[in-house]
Amino acid sequence: MTSQNTYGYVRVSSADQNEGRQLAAMRVTGVAGERIYIDKQSGKDFNRPQYKKLKSVLREGDLLYILSIDRLGRDYEEIQEQWRILTKEIKADICVLDMLLLDTRRGKDLMGTFIEDLVLQVLSFVAQSERESIRERQMQGIAAAKERGIRFGRPKIEMPEDFSGVVHAWERKQLTLNEVLARCNMSKSTFYRRMRKQPNVRER
Repeated sequence: MTSQNTYGYVRVSSADQNEGRQLAAMRVTGVAGERIYIDKQSGKDFNRPQYKKLKSVLREGDLLYILSIDRLGRDYEEIQEQWRILTKEIKADICVLDMLLLDTRRGKDLMGTFIEDLVLQVLSFVAQSERESIRERQMQGIAAAKERGIRFGRPKIEMPEDFSGVVHAWERKQLTLNEVLARCNMSKSTFYRRMRKQPNVRER
């Protein structure tokens, strides 16, 4: 006899940090809170801790709700592969709440399967296209910002003008390491890295 447990999967990314809408949709279905798995991670792949836990508990006959196909993922081939694993290998059912044509409990005949596969392919394509479009807009934004002189990443620590003298004073034990780090406004690792680039100095 197969189990009939119901689960929900929610994913938010850095571009969409509010899972409230997805959780509200899960509550309407009646999924118990402890059976809703939430990942706060990009949809570019399926290397997500909560999704992995979900797959480990899903059994044949279980039902999985997701709000939309892009909450499952945004990579065309991976969506197709994970859908196959969930529905063919694990033999669980999936219901995509905003596209009820993607409900594997319905249309188990050949025509139903054909329509489901067709809709899945279209939505998977749209999900990946949107991801690529977002990435392209981000790259364009970064390029435009760089043209305006905006710098990204951690600010570069400027070398003090008397850095060589400070290093030599440290080597002659005229300054302690803590005094050197405070004067140069550097961490220990940065100081040693910069020091190695100076001629005629050695780490101790």
